[in-house]
Amino acid sequence: MTEESIVMGCLQKEPAAQEALYLKFSSKMLGVCYRFAHNREDAEDMLQEGFIRVFTQMHQFQNKGSFEGWIRRIIVHTCINQLKKFKKFNDCLEISFAQMMPASETNIPSVIQAKQIVECIRSLPLGYRTVLNLYAIEGYSHREIAHMLEIEESSSRSQYARAKAMLERILTQKHILLQPEKSGWFKTAVNL
Repeated sequence: MTEESIVMGCLQKEPAAQEALYLKFSSKMLGVCYRFAHNREDAEDMLQEGFIRVFTQMHQFQNKGSFEGWIRRIIVHTCINQLKKFKKFNDCLEISFAQMMPASETNIPSVIQAKQIVECIRSLPLGYRTVLNLYAIEGYSHREIAHMLEIEESSSRSQYARAKAMLERILTQKHILLQPEKSGWFKTAVNL
């Protein structure tokens, strides 16, 4: 099925088109959910909820931009809504992790697996992890993140800076980041 036929079929609520859409995008979108979730089961719940929203909001897709990008935005917002149900993001600045350690930029060796980076990001406290994902990976501005998470823009900036510093420390401790003094490591890590 072509993307256009999948969209048309989903608009007509055809089960075959909905299945084709799910099969085409579910593994990528599970990766998105996994970065926000506490564990795989939560990620799968977020994915299911996200696809329910995709199917019910299909009429809002206007062929502006990529279809995958439209789905991704719905999935990201679903993840954020799920997280907001259970946790206040203003409470996520855990004092034990709030050391003002500046993050440097270094090169990550090419042998690093993306899975290792994702696992390290997932080990960050909820607020740090969420802001890092939204800003560095999804490309939202601090203003947009503040609005989405119902926090101050300065809180978003602070959590992002602390998330970078903490991620650098975790990567260094796990011997994934071998030369923290060189520039470029963070951009390389989040783009794996």
